[in-house]
Amino acid sequence: MSSPKQASFCTAVNCMDGRVQLPVIEYLMRRTGAGYVDSITEPGPIRLLAEEPEGEQARSIMSRIDISVHEHGSRFIAVVGHYDCAGNPLGQQEQEAQTLSAVETIAAKWPDVQVIGLWVDSGWRVHELDRATD
Repeated sequence: MSSPKQASFCTAVNCMDGRVQLPVIEYLMRRTGAGYVDSITEPGPIRLLAEEPEGEQARSIMSRIDISVHEHGSRFIAVVGHYDCAGNPLGQQEQEAQTLSAVETIAAKWPDVQVIGLWVDSGWRVHELDRATD
């Protein structure tokens, strides 16, 4: 039996809202084939990473991502926005823009890791966001 250190990991930067945890974990395990999902949660993390990337909470998120990447070997990070977020009560369009901005912030720090944005809708279904290309 393999230990967690030897198994494959991916990372979810997700809201603390319990309604989005399981759909995101299940989606990421199917999408990546990872055996484990490191969950980094905050209320409305996309807002923090998009609007306050140098703030204390964003630095804390980035520090936890670093552990996932360097200690668990995560090669895939998902940044998640969702419907009815109490920590970031904006509409879907605004949250998707924040999510993609947060994706860029994270991808700049870990260019060798795949980083995607996800949106969880009102039916708790997970959708992958298209990343703008230059």
